[in-house]
Amino acid sequence: MIDLHCHILPGVDDGAQNLADSLEMAKQAVSQGIHTIVATPHHMNGQFENRKTSIQEKVTALNSYLRANNIHLTVLPGQENRIFGEILEDYENDEILTVADHSSYILIEFPSGHVPRYAKPLLYDIQRKGLTPVIVHPERNAEFIENPNQLYEFVKNGAATQITAASVTGSFGKKIKRFTEQLIEANLTHFIASDAHNVHTRSFKMDDALDVVESKFGTDMVYYLTENAQLVLKNQHIYREVPEPIKTKRFLGIF
Repeated sequence: MIDLHCHILPGVDDGAQNLADSLEMAKQAVSQGIHTIVATPHHMNGQFENRKTSIQEKVTALNSYLRANNIHLTVLPGQENRIFGEILEDYENDEILTVADHSSYILIEFPSGHVPRYAKPLLYDIQRKGLTPVIVHPERNAEFIENPNQLYEFVKNGAATQITAASVTGSFGKKIKRFTEQLIEANLTHFIASDAHNVHTRSFKMDDALDVVESKFGTDMVYYLTENAQLVLKNQHIYREVPEPIKTKRFLGIF
């Protein structure tokens, strides 16, 4: 299994704080059947800046450390980019990492409380550059929850999205769990990833989440979400189903 979004690099953000933390996370990942992790430290979120060269160097060092400790896990470079107006300029200046540093997919994080007004034209410009923006954890964005049609428009226009395993299992609460299920039902998501930060409060939960997906949506949906991650690492076109607007419930929950 591949995990496209994880904060396993030590000492760079609010994820693993040291190599010991990274090692514990790696062990937990392997125990859940994960063999490849894309390390995605926060970048330009107002608290952390982690640029391309620095991430590449730290990923190389972490892989050496894991091999020395006989951990059979491959870590690839990536970046969780908070959306900002100059992201394409920084990409041109070789400061922005795509997923695994060789694909055309780029992780984009929105603020938790809103969707910036410039998001639509910027996502369009990103795609004109030949990149596919992957909106991470949209199920935890307050504005998407209140107005899911915005996310529908982004996906309809070519963006992809990634839901978090812990959202599927209910770790972020019932409201987010239900919205996550709605995203799956409406073909508004394409990947599932851990967004793990540690082994305690923000752990992987990938195996539990996929069990939930299988029980609610069937084996085909599990394959869809996991095979898309493989396609990203191969830099191939991902599977997409026709997106649908999320139906809003009327009084007493009747559609």
